[in-house]
Amino acid sequence: MSAADDYEDSFPPARPFILSGSGVPKPARTRSATGITSQAQALWKPSPEALKIWKLYTEPVPSDVDAIQKAFCYHATKTLARSSFNMDNFAAYQATAYSLREQLLQKWNSTQQFHTREDPKRVYYLSLEFLLGRTFDNALLNLQVKNNYKQAVEKMGFRVEDLIEEEVDAALGNGGLGRLAACFMDSLATLDYPAWGYGIRYTYGIFQQRIHDGYQAEYPDYWLNFGNPWEIQRLDISYDIRFRGYVNKVFDTDGNPRYTWEGGEKVVAVAYDYPIPGFDTKNTINIRLWSSKPKKEFDFGLFNEGNYDKSVEEQKAAENITSVLYPNDNHLVGKQLRLKQQYFFVSATLQDIIRRFKKSHRPWSDFSDQVAIQLNDTHPTLGIAELQRILVDEEGLDWDFAWEIVTKTYSFTNHTVLPEALERWAVPLLQDLLPRLMMIIFDINLFFLHHVEKVYPGDRDRLRRMSIIEEGHPQYVRMAFLAVVGSHTINGVAALHSELVKSMIFKDFVELYGAAKFTNVTNGITPRRWLHQANPDLSKLITDTLGGTTWVKHLNELSKLKEYADDATFQQKWMTIKHKNKERLAHYIKLLLDVDVNPDALFDVQCKRLHEYKRQFMNVLSVIYRYERLKSLPKSALKDEVPRVVFFSGKSAPGYYVAKLVIKLINNVAVVVNNDKELSQYLKVIFIPNYNVSVAEILIPASDISQHISTAGTEASGTSNMKFVLNGGLILGTVDGANIEIGEEVGKDNIWLFGCLAHEVEDIRHEQLYRTIDMGVELRSVVESIQQGSYGDAYVFEPLLSTLTTGHDYYLVNKDFAPYLEAQELVDAAFKDKASWAKKSINAAASMGKFSADRSIQEYAERIWKASPSAVE
Repeated sequence: MSAADDYEDSFPPARPFILSGSGVPKPARTRSATGITSQAQALWKPSPEALKIWKLYTEPVPSDVDAIQKAFCYHATKTLARSSFNMDNFAAYQATAYSLREQLLQKWNSTQQFHTREDPKRVYYLSLEFLLGRTFDNALLNLQVKNNYKQAVEKMGFRVEDLIEEEVDAALGNGGLGRLAACFMDSLATLDYPAWGYGIRYTYGIFQQRIHDGYQAEYPDYWLNFGNPWEIQRLDISYDIRFRGYVNKVFDTDGNPRYTWEGGEKVVAVAYDYPIPGFDTKNTINIRLWSSKPKKEFDFGLFNEGNYDKSVEEQKAAENITSVLYPNDNHLVGKQLRLKQQYFFVSATLQDIIRRFKKSHRPWSDFSDQVAIQLNDTHPTLGIAELQRILVDEEGLDWDFAWEIVTKTYSFTNHTVLPEALERWAVPLLQDLLPRLMMIIFDINLFFLHHVEKVYPGDRDRLRRMSIIEEGHPQYVRMAFLAVVGSHTINGVAALHSELVKSMIFKDFVELYGAAKFTNVTNGITPRRWLHQANPDLSKLITDTLGGTTWVKHLNELSKLKEYADDATFQQKWMTIKHKNKERLAHYIKLLLDVDVNPDALFDVQCKRLHEYKRQFMNVLSVIYRYERLKSLPKSALKDEVPRVVFFSGKSAPGYYVAKLVIKLINNVAVVVNNDKELSQYLKVIFIPNYNVSVAEILIPASDISQHISTAGTEASGTSNMKFVLNGGLILGTVDGANIEIGEEVGKDNIWLFGCLAHEVEDIRHEQLYRTIDMGVELRSVVESIQQGSYGDAYVFEPLLSTLTTGHDYYLVNKDFAPYLEAQELVDAAFKDKASWAKKSINAAASMGKFSADRSIQEYAERIWKASPSAVE
């Protein structure tokens, strides 16, 4: 067997029964224990003769050109059942991918064997999203075999670039949260940390976005229709997950009360493994994704009765749990599905982690010395109560001892200060679906409030504010509060965000626990994906200039490029690459949307999830203002204007009506602007549908400026800003999130920041709520133009425009609009000076060393996880 856990034993959950030849039920086949540790012997011991055979046929997989071609032909004929007469690019991609997977699995197995033998402290990164993008090109580069594969497939009649395009993005995430998790897994592998990622294998992703009549329409993302060569299905690794049922109180032999969760319904979590190779290392770690399957797929009795739909009802109900990322929760059924999804995820994950820990036969007191669990936002927070349940109910530990283990094991990353984004679950819903967990959460809260009362006697308002249970009709569980109480460390993801976390949403907890429990780890991105892979020409220029690829693992090396910022020859090379990337994007837009864009224009990009606080609305309003200003100019004055192409891309949540109206407005404006023959050479508007990692890899290297214009104090960090600057794009942004730290690194001459500051926001909102604030002249003219029907039916956009008026402009578009337009004028002026712009671009990219995900991971490991690298020998 070749899989990550082949060297681990298991204590399998209850499994369905199969019939023996005699018709007698027997348990379905389970894995035997083959992992050898210092304190345990393998249940199966190969004979000396068997060991010789294993050694003979598990020699390292060669990666020379001839070996690659041999593997290509083998998989084409034996795995895919193709021949030289019926190959196409997709079949060639599959054959090449399976041959590359052999290289991955070799390193993967070696890594898991080494970690099993050494038994280091492991890091478990729990995230509901992993926005991986394509794996093929990334694996080629990290394994450093791309040149050999390029030569090999060219001789077979294919181009590796064409094969890369055949891969479909893995639909396992949506936005920055999932992409951060993917970057962190790359860094964990590259830095040799013994780590696992855990998530869900979504059958249809979040959704595929299409645009119909300017509106977003959601379709299933059938990313698995043609198989996925990068995952390994682990039918031998499965766990039962219980929902509903009842809690039974029993007494142990000492007369102590114990609780058992019984009855209800069960589904089965089946593992799928996704190897993640590090760069320039043998270390290849794993993301384990869970897929939900029924305990009983098919009811033959119901089928024979003619009740065909009901006969597969259990199968459909179970598989729904992992069908879609973030199912729409505007209704009760959607809320139930989301809650099921989160518990399914953490329950399976914890069963797997505990199984692995038990192999070492260590006492439970060692658990937190061997296991570090990082919660990526509040989605996995139910894991805190679930671990307490397992330790108390199933392992028989004392409550206080179990809680000490829990709080030493978990750490929590907060990603937002937006009140509406802090998860809450209704107590009746939890009591129905997860009755034992709700009891445990009540007990956790009771003991916690006892502690608060002891520290602050008689302060009832503080008890109300800090309670994990929010009183009301119904009561709600505040998941962020549960995460804080159950974790040893809480971190924000940018300096400003971490301060806001301490001064706003968790202020009372800081006073109770002390500031030491709360820290900052500024987000980062992996340069392997976002420069070395996404921008190969720039990567080569940097490598040639710096004399090697050391910078790929040590991003601070980029600072040496500043020596060349004034060099005219280097500037020309740098900007030639930028222009080539813009031409590539222009070609992509022509093929996708049949719109011509000029690569000599300023490329202005805002690509991110659609949300009011990210203010794509303000951006498109500024586009309207620019367009109408251009229309008002005499033709003789137009020659002095900087041509600009404004790119938008991103998805709105299916139930987010206002955000979907922003998409409609952008597309309506694009129709008007792009069809204006007199002005189309000076302004174009492009909305790229179905934004994903592969689209980003085309957009980001082509940008001249990117916009990160969230209302101050609302964006936790942002990572797309880092990606743009790393590729030589400059930022137009607000003083928010990581923009602040990027500005500190690149210098004020290489970034345009504008708008109100975070500490001013609440006073401005108060003033707008209780006083009449006149709308600025520029913004009023744009709003009136929309209301007059210049960009489609004005009635359609009334709910959107009302956010600026009766909605009291919560995200401060009016306040920031005039400074925003002024900043745009500064950008235009700077773009006219090509040499100065090139210098800014070089200096900005050269200043991005701090924003490597490698630095972030090292901070997590040293300050939070207390984990050490374990390099495979």
